[in-house]
Amino acid sequence: MNTTRVKNALWGAFIVDAMAMPVHWYYQRKYIYEGFEGGITKYEDAPHPHPESFMVGMSYHPNIAKAKELGRPFDIVHKHIRFYDTNYNDLDIKLSVHDGEHKNAMPKKNERYHYHHGLKAGENTLGANLIRVLMRSIIKEGQYKQDVFIKDFVSYLTTPNLNKDPYTEVYIRAWFENYSNGVPPHACAEEQRNVWSIGSNGGIIRPLVLALTSKSTFQALGVALQHQQITHRSDNVSSALCVLVPLLRTLLDGENPLETLKEAALQVQRTTISGSELSKTYAEHNGPGNITKDEMWKIHTDFSDSNVDLDALIKDYTEDEILGSVFTTGCYPEQSLPVLMYLLYKNKFDFKASVLANANAGGDCVHRGIILGLLAGAANDDIPEVLKTGLVEYESIKKEIEDFVKVIL
Repeated sequence: MNTTRVKNALWGAFIVDAMAMPVHWYYQRKYIYEGFEGGITKYEDAPHPHPESFMVGMSYHPNIAKAKELGRPFDIVHKHIRFYDTNYNDLDIKLSVHDGEHKNAMPKKNERYHYHHGLKAGENTLGANLIRVLMRSIIKEGQYKQDVFIKDFVSYLTTPNLNKDPYTEVYIRAWFENYSNGVPPHACAEEQRNVWSIGSNGGIIRPLVLALTSKSTFQALGVALQHQQITHRSDNVSSALCVLVPLLRTLLDGENPLETLKEAALQVQRTTISGSELSKTYAEHNGPGNITKDEMWKIHTDFSDSNVDLDALIKDYTEDEILGSVFTTGCYPEQSLPVLMYLLYKNKFDFKASVLANANAGGDCVHRGIILGLLAGAANDDIPEVLKTGLVEYESIKKEIEDFVKVIL
């Protein structure tokens, strides 16, 4: 693999994450352009209030007595506890309306705290910082060791003041609930069949980075899928990795990026329920949490006979139609793969253009964006230096990337 491109892939992940952070989960793109003149063009602070945020009231209920008996730490929200409904605090922010894209319960507008409330321009989210936890564990050991990563994962999330980001994804909360009940650490991941949003982009990020450590694509795919199981038991995440791991490694080898991407896209099946139809289904139930497990499973795993044809998407639809009507910009890989592939293809892998297009697409632009950033970086020999130095933790990220690449190559 090309050393420069491996580094650029990693830079891509951190750059896109920080660029997209301010507009994470803005489903209606009009809010992006109302809040930021001309849309996102540079690193920005997380604004307040977030027009569509339903972070407040997300639940976390560990078995505190059992965790204490086992000597297992359980507090993963720390100073951000005021935003969560837990069994060791009282939520004093009332959920008063059903609003937003999916009509989830949320507070009145002035209490709609941003998912990344308090983060400043150029700061990274928890999703990107857990990549750093993985990288540091590999640097420390000189190789990937699953048990070391899990210990570092637990330590990072349960040590106060390490994580500045309030948004703790549902997979993390579910993981620590299982952990607090005495489940072996390697088996704490929740099932997509039980918790619908386990099938999300967040499950792709670290396995895709770990795929960089293997000598062959064959081995890389096995390593990625095994690492996925630590936090995400999801058919859709596994299917996405089976496309993305070979795609990433082929781009690193310098193959024609547009042709490579077009071929990879043809492996992605389109779901029967998609885009605005999916959002409408959620809204009709006052949020996806009110849909039965069996129905949610069917919604997200009922695939059509149609595959993603990027040329046809460019020809048949406008960007506004792609982003919302044809595919939802939410967190599901079966929707996000077509979206991020479309954005890369339309922008011809131009790094900055692709990064900004992803941010201004809204929705799950952070986690989808990290995947896009890995691919965009892998396809480019140069990344604008100003995008690197604009990261708040530029110096430490640079050192970790250099040390990580030395170890794996």
